[in-house]
Amino acid sequence: MAKPYSDALVAPGPLLFLSGQLPMSPDGEVPGDVAGQTRQIFANMERLLAEHGATLDDLVKLTYYLRHVTDLDEFRSALLGCLPEGHRPAGTLVEVSGLVDPRYLVEVEGIASVGER
Repeated sequence: MAKPYSDALVAPGPLLFLSGQLPMSPDGEVPGDVAGQTRQIFANMERLLAEHGATLDDLVKLTYYLRHVTDLDEFRSALLGCLPEGHRPAGTLVEVSGLVDPRYLVEVEGIASVGER
């Protein structure tokens, strides 16, 4: 399976720092599996980036917080489906014992290079 991240990436500024994004939809729903939660997080992230004139292509660094490392394959597969074709931000994966809500299986924070807009 292809890596969904780059080992290193040079990014021009200015940079946009995205707080940890949760898998809750605007109507309060939370998917029950890692893949669904990952897709929801990236949909939320896409909306947030758009508010700042950016897209998922502008992401340069992502930090992933995963409740269960045993979900890694499902998470990576969903992640590859969320990222734009060929775009691989630098990344760090951390297994955590819990997140703010016990329904959450994954959280993602990011840094985007928004350049001169």
